[in-house]
Amino acid sequence: MLDRSIIHLNVTDFAVAVERLQDSSLKRMPIIVAPQQAARALVYDMSEEAYGDGVRKGMRLDRARRYCRRARILMPRHKLYRKAMGALVSKVIHYTPLLEQGEEDGHLFMDVTGTHRLFGPAPDIAWRLRKQVLKELGLDPVWSLASNKLVSKVASRMVRPLGEYIVGAGEEAEFLAPLPLSLLPGLSCKEVGLLRDFNLERIGQLAQLNREQLAVPFRGRGEYLYDASRGQDRTPVLPGGTADTKFSREYHFEGDVVEQRELQGVLTSLVHEIGRQLRQEGKVGQRIGVSLTYSDGRVAVRQATQAGGTDNDFHLRQLALTALSRAWQRRIRIRSCVLACDRLLPRSRQQTLFVLRSCRELQQEKMVTAMDAVCARFGSGSLRLGTAL
Repeated sequence: MLDRSIIHLNVTDFAVAVERLQDSSLKRMPIIVAPQQAARALVYDMSEEAYGDGVRKGMRLDRARRYCRRARILMPRHKLYRKAMGALVSKVIHYTPLLEQGEEDGHLFMDVTGTHRLFGPAPDIAWRLRKQVLKELGLDPVWSLASNKLVSKVASRMVRPLGEYIVGAGEEAEFLAPLPLSLLPGLSCKEVGLLRDFNLERIGQLAQLNREQLAVPFRGRGEYLYDASRGQDRTPVLPGGTADTKFSREYHFEGDVVEQRELQGVLTSLVHEIGRQLRQEGKVGQRIGVSLTYSDGRVAVRQATQAGGTDNDFHLRQLALTALSRAWQRRIRIRSCVLACDRLLPRSRQQTLFVLRSCRELQQEKMVTAMDAVCARFGSGSLRLGTAL
């Protein structure tokens, strides 16, 4: 069987890199990208300078400010990041159609197995692509090459913010063995903490355990840990990133809330934002997920699905309310919520022949179309569903 050649391309601190392309005065200045208007805003991205001061993604903004008082705070501009991501993809797609991308994070997986007759060896492709991206887009990605996605992702983490790394076929386990467990993709903080309770600090130590030993504390997750610690990963590179792509929005309340009506209004507002994004990109979503963070720090996540998918705000809202009722099972105040839409599919351009839509559905579609037109002209927050007020 032919060994795969998987390149992982990563523009470090993608949002910061894009912002610095727009404003050269931001170079060499500590940058934190976060929504400042939220009371409990979380860090979306940060520069290497801020990272060196202790700032991390997902950290509370007020805490990040204390760690890096000299940092410049910028509002996230997701539309700009998606545009930059599209430009990056347009350069990469020339080399292989097997391209898996994140939403707007500067990460790309490329399967260049068997393309050497066209473009030369895999390392040459990566070198040439990095030079092209730097020259034409002004972005300087790191890259790594390995026989699977898991090892190539870990290798790119070893060389950030600049550099390259090649792991040869058959060298995966040897490469991973001395690395800390925190570098292994897919491990939660809880799992890392549990492994440390067993005095396991390195990936190689984890690889010494057999399947039966891992099944005792981790149950079904033991299979993944067994394979991953040995550098084994058979997941394919999925064009378009269909395995991981999702649209999500987050809201942090000024004060912890307990009224379900208030949370329903916030979710309706977030539904409209996700619905607009779906329609703009010609997609439908099959699953809506709601994540609630309670005031005591516990998190509840629940989903609701619709076969075939939808981009209709009214249908999406009903799915969101169903997921909310499943997630909110505790009489404790809510600190923040996240609405996510995944299992995305292209929207069919062909009308159905035999399914008759009700007058209500037709009226809803007309209303959503009219709302999109108003928001496109006067701004995304100019018009919302009445239940969001």
